[in-house]
Amino acid sequence: MFGVERDPHVIAPEVARRIRIVGLDVDGVLTDGGIYLGASGDATLEFKRYDIQDGLGIYFLRRAGLRVAIVTGRVSESVRLRARELEIEDVAQDTQARKLPAFVKMLDKHGIAPADAAFIGDDFPDMGIMRMVGLPVAVGNAVPEIRAAATLKLTRTGGRGAVREFAELLLKARGEWKSICETYVTERGMGAART
Repeated sequence: MFGVERDPHVIAPEVARRIRIVGLDVDGVLTDGGIYLGASGDATLEFKRYDIQDGLGIYFLRRAGLRVAIVTGRVSESVRLRARELEIEDVAQDTQARKLPAFVKMLDKHGIAPADAAFIGDDFPDMGIMRMVGLPVAVGNAVPEIRAAATLKLTRTGGRGAVREFAELLLKARGEWKSICETYVTERGMGAART
């Protein structure tokens, strides 16, 4: 309707149903952006904190048949380990933060059009991808320019449930949230009635 703006915290069902892949930044999206550096002998150690609810949100996205990809501008063993734990096959870590070519390569590999992709970002290295995907998403702690480029603006911050918030919004808009949650509960034997 002319003159009425779309709610920046809601995904239109027709957009949600079109999404086939969800790309995620790491620092500032899957984490709070903090990096813990240390050393053990000659080895540099890097630690990141991940939100467990984000992990379950990613699991739910995958159960809905969506691909999930990680595209980050740092190389970290922590990211490799978290991706393996979450069964995310598409991972690009580039020290030069050349995220757009890496994500385009993933789209091409799976035959997915940019319009059928979502990407969750927080800062300038994410801008190239945000400008080309059908559903650009900003976490609550994103810089103003990324929030301005985003169609969907999350309230939760990176590393503090933003990815879970996105998963819930997307799956609710697709009409799949309840069934995926119920399947998860039932599969784990938590759905049995008490007598």
